[in-house]
Amino acid sequence: MEALSAAGEPAIATHALTKRYRGGQLAVDRLDLVVPRGSVFGFLGPNGSGKTTTIRMLMGLIEPTSGTARVLGEEMPRAGRRVLPRVGALIEGPALYGFLTGRDNLLRFDAADPTADPRTRRARVDAALDRVGLVAAAGKKARAYSLGMKQRLGLAAALLQPRELLVLDEPTNGLDPQGMREIRTLVRGLASEGTTVFLSSHLLDEIEQVCTHAAVMAQGRLLTQGTVAELASSARGRLAVTTPDTAEAVRVLKEHGVNDLTVDDDRVTGELPAAVPELAELNAALVRAGVRVRSFGTARASLEDAFVALTGEGFDVAG
Repeated sequence: MEALSAAGEPAIATHALTKRYRGGQLAVDRLDLVVPRGSVFGFLGPNGSGKTTTIRMLMGLIEPTSGTARVLGEEMPRAGRRVLPRVGALIEGPALYGFLTGRDNLLRFDAADPTADPRTRRARVDAALDRVGLVAAAGKKARAYSLGMKQRLGLAAALLQPRELLVLDEPTNGLDPQGMREIRTLVRGLASEGTTVFLSSHLLDEIEQVCTHAAVMAQGRLLTQGTVAELASSARGRLAVTTPDTAEAVRVLKEHGVNDLTVDDDRVTGELPAAVPELAELNAALVRAGVRVRSFGTARASLEDAFVALTGEGFDVAG
């Protein structure tokens, strides 16, 4: 990696990062990940892909078998004492004291931070509660919180101090649609203030709405990374034809290399081949065959299309 000043380095950069557990299980295999500063970075992958193991290595919770991980310009876990106070994290759900209120949980978390000024503790806690929409429930015991409220409280704990990097594992887990919108707004606001946000999520539409960059993992390996727009554009769009003559349309399109054809009522869709024919020629071929074409065009590829094309499976990020 090119030598850069800490300020000029990515927020996260790994080189050949590898974790092999006892028994030979390879959880993360030579991962080269680059998370630009100021980005909202979505970390995606199916069950068992190595995402959580990667996050644990980045935060110094477990040591890699080999390779390196740099966070905010310093090597982890060696520089953990300097790096972690600059990082807010919510990993695999918050660990809360159920017998304490939401506010008292945050007061205790803040008191455990050696860099936190006790004179401004209550103001920081109140600001964090307000930011995640928990002011009204601040006096309620945490054991009575719903899953979504616990997620909010864990996020508030990560935001007690200004953070250069925020690491979130499934931040919208358990939230209703309104809560999810609020978290999206919060993440965008943090990014606009200069915080780099690194999050894993199983909600691909959420990633498309809030993230600027993303990476896709499968079986411990990095399949691709880049801007969300680049990843979505890497997947070919699907051709969509509306016609009452669906059977004939399928025959003609198949002859011209369109595959994965499906019929839903009067709509035929299919995946265009790698060597995409001139769309006007496809339309003309349908018309010559007597197919009555009511509409004809391509649908924009989504991040989900790119994910399925890369991994060959549906989306499940429990690992």
